[in-house]
Amino acid sequence: MTKATYFSAAGGAGFILALAIAPAKAEDPTQPWSQADSYYGPTEMAEARRAVQKEHGGNTMYYVLADRLEYQTNDGDPLLLFDGQGWWGGDMNKLTLKSELEYDFNAGRFHEAELQALWTRPIARYFDVQAGVRHDFTAGADRTFGVLGVQGLAPYWFEIDAALFVSGEGDVSARIEAEYELMLTQRLILQPRTELNFAIQSVEEVGVGSGLSTAEVGARLRYEIRRQFAPYVGVSWTRSVGETADFARADGEDPGGVSFVAGLRLWF
Repeated sequence: MTKATYFSAAGGAGFILALAIAPAKAEDPTQPWSQADSYYGPTEMAEARRAVQKEHGGNTMYYVLADRLEYQTNDGDPLLLFDGQGWWGGDMNKLTLKSELEYDFNAGRFHEAELQALWTRPIARYFDVQAGVRHDFTAGADRTFGVLGVQGLAPYWFEIDAALFVSGEGDVSARIEAEYELMLTQRLILQPRTELNFAIQSVEEVGVGSGLSTAEVGARLRYEIRRQFAPYVGVSWTRSVGETADFARADGEDPGGVSFVAGLRLWF
C-alpha cells in the first residue's frame, strides 16, 4: 500500500466515524421536511414547499369526459344520447359536474335532461364520496334532488358509480352503474355496461314505479384512434319493470327495446 493510499483510506474512515458519532438533526413532527430548515431560511423553504406540492398533486387540475355521445336506433324511435362528466380541483377536494341528456328526434324534444353538481372527496384508495344536488329539466318532470353517492374502481377493475337521490317532495330513488373495459388490443376495447334504477315510492306523474324501475344492459366496441378520441358501435337493451312498465303501457309506450348505437367517446 502506498503512503497516499494509506492516508486516503484513513481519511475516509475518519469521515465515516465522524458521521456515526455526530448527532442527527431531528425532524419536527409538526412541520414536514423540517431538517432542511437548519440550513435554509424560512423564505427559501416556503418557496420550496410550494413548488414540491404543486408538482406532486397540490395544484388545481380539471378533466372532462364525454363517455357516451351516441345515436340510438331505439326500435325506430331514434334518440341522441349524451352522458358525460367533468371535475375541477385538487387531489382531496373537487367540484364534479355530471349530465345525461336524451333527445327524441320524432318528438323534437328532450326525453331526459339531468344535471348534477357534486362535491367529491376520496374515502379510500380507489373510491370517492360525492354529495350535492341534481336537477331534472324535462317538461312535466322538473324536480330537484339531494344526492349522496360513491364512485370509483372496484376489485377486478369494475368502474362503479352509485348514488342515492331524495327529491324535494321526499321521494327516494337510487341508481347504480357498472362498466368494465376488456382490452382486445391496445386500441380495440370492448366495454360491457349496466345501469339499474330503483325507487322507494311510486311517482305516477313522472311514470316511475316502486322497486326496480328500469334496467339497461349493453356493450360497446370502441377503437381509440387517439386515447382522447374513440369512435364506437354497440348494442343496448333497456327495459322498464313492474309499475314503471305499467305506466309506460298506459301512455302507449313500449316498456322495453333494443337499440343499435354508434357514437364517440371523448376526453381532455
